Amino acid sequence: MADFGGDVELEAFRKEARSWLEANFPESLKGQAGAALASMEGPGPEGDMKLWKERMADKRWGAPTWPAEYGGGGLTPHQGRVLSQEMARVGAFNPMVFGMGITMIGPTILDYGTEEQKKTHIPPIVRGEVQWCVGYSEPNAGSDLASLQTRCEDKGDHWLINGQKIWTSGAQYSAWCGALVRTDPTAKKHDGISFLLINMRQPAIETRPIKLIAGASPFCETFFTDAVAPKDALLGKLNEGWSVGKRLLQHERASQTGVSMGGRATPLEEIARKYVGEDSRGRIADGDLRTRMIRHIMDARVHSLTLARAAAEAKGASGATNAASVLKNSATNVAQIRQEMVLEIMGHQGLGWDGEAFTGQEIEAVRGWLSGRAMSIYGGSSEVQNNIISKRILGLPDTTQSA
Repeated sequence: MADFGGDVELEAFRKEARSWLEANFPESLKGQAGAALASMEGPGPEGDMKLWKERMADKRWGAPTWPAEYGGGGLTPHQGRVLSQEMARVGAFNPMVFGMGITMIGPTILDYGTEEQKKTHIPPIVRGEVQWCVGYSEPNAGSDLASLQTRCEDKGDHWLINGQKIWTSGAQYSAWCGALVRTDPTAKKHDGISFLLINMRQPAIETRPIKLIAGASPFCETFFTDAVAPKDALLGKLNEGWSVGKRLLQHERASQTGVSMGGRATPLEEIARKYVGEDSRGRIADGDLRTRMIRHIMDARVHSLTLARAAAEAKGASGATNAASVLKNSATNVAQIRQEMVLEIMGHQGLGWDGEAFTGQEIEAVRGWLSGRAMSIYGGSSEVQNNIISKRILGLPDTTQSA
């Protein structure tokens, strides 16, 4: 496929994308990216959400820049950015990017997988037909992930897995799990780990949902009791899974940096005008709030421009980089400050949990604020990201083994 880097070719693609989106994106889903996320935390989408997912799968735009030979859209990075812009223009979103198959497992299989693994796993991921979870954290191995103890034994013609994982998002609905397991208990803790692709549809695997303060939760405890996997389920080399696992975390952090997934959040100033009102000059009535809103909007814009600069500097390089740690922390800060300001602006209407006295937007704001506190932890805590930044970007002394 041609690069489509020129203005003429890109404008032609823009017209194609705009026409297709206008004809195929259900108007009822405009700005409903949050509902898409919720559907990924359940057994599956329904109605127009299901229809939109099917249409995107048929168009291969669920993973627009992945290789066409594995079912991806085969678009160039330039075309991918244009597609994101056009989706945002109409309030659309990519229904696939809320699943771990697209954001984490798929890119890692493309990095490390055999040709057979790519042909087997990538097409159903692109089509959104198979849900994946990630088996990383354990009760005694969180930020110090390399302390994991889930055992994986070589039984000749298969692997035997025993142990427990925790915070495995969507495990109760997932057909597959990408897991870090210990294959050599005698090796140093970073050296005896392998990455395994495990079929979750077996009685030897039990999942127990974990309910959080925000209400619905994607998290589970997952127990492996003599679970099995074929010998070709190993992703990457035996006992070198730590490198594979770190690569997946880079992809996860890149997915959490705020790269456009389509859709538009209600502008903060629009929410403020509704709940706080305007003064005689047409400004937000609260002067202090105006100042803090402007600062936040500037920070969000700086984050957006930094994302664009990082993408330009990558110049088509494959995969995520350590810069994702910088951007992940920045995205977390921008998102959490916005969530806090929305509740402040709503006043007592920003304290609702349910009931007719509160609108859906108000209830969503409260629950979003509660669940958003976890952004500082998942995908590697803010402290872990700061360690990565200090060591791998700033070149400061390495005193830890953070992922």
